[in-house]
Amino acid sequence: MDYKAEQCDEIEALDSIYSGELNILETEPCHKFIIPIKSEQYEPDTNNGLACDLQFTYSPKYPEEPLDIQIENSENFEDGDEEKLHQYLMEQMSENLGMVMVFTLVSAAQEWLNVQWDKIKFHREEAKAKKLIEEEEAERRRFEGTRVTVETFMKWKEQFEDEMGYAKRREMAALQGKKLTGRELFMTDKTLNESDLKFLDDGETVRVDERLFQNMDDLDLDDDNNDDENDGDSYKIESCREINCLSNS
Repeated sequence: MDYKAEQCDEIEALDSIYSGELNILETEPCHKFIIPIKSEQYEPDTNNGLACDLQFTYSPKYPEEPLDIQIENSENFEDGDEEKLHQYLMEQMSENLGMVMVFTLVSAAQEWLNVQWDKIKFHREEAKAKKLIEEEEAERRRFEGTRVTVETFMKWKEQFEDEMGYAKRREMAALQGKKLTGRELFMTDKTLNESDLKFLDDGETVRVDERLFQNMDDLDLDDDNNDDENDGDSYKIESCREINCLSNS
């Protein structure tokens, strides 16, 4: 077999098929050339599609012995893709020894890029959908908030008192004999917490019998107005006395 003639004939055929794309780098001692390939939907300078250059170098006895193949200038390849493509081309080449095969290898490589790009797109869409679900779940938890229990309420109140300084003020007031305001008494009275929490735990509700208020129009309230006013004044006086007694105690 005239290996040189076989190689020259294939180069001529490839130049006709890949007009303007075949780039011959060397002719001696053997032909070395590059053919660019790309997947469908490939767009330069974007993350869409796959592309690379296949560099072929004839061996002296090609096509009866393998030629050298290198993958260069790969775009959007994932880790390990170049090695996988090269291994695939080696398998194709071993099946076609004895005949010129560059066109067959280029076509197989282009098909491999299409299949690999479909896999990459699927993985990207899957990751995008997973991320969207995670974001929606995080947003739902943010709006749902934390359920309030006795333990979480007591922890919040202790932290709130520390931040507002009520505990410190209560200690200082005790040392100085200072009287706290009504608001301060409320915020520092531990029994109020216990009673409120007990009411929440018991879950009791107050029911009002509306029948008690159905016949209010039948009551004669005009005759007792003066007595009510006097009683009200007496009640105010007694209340004031009780408040003074509590303040002095």
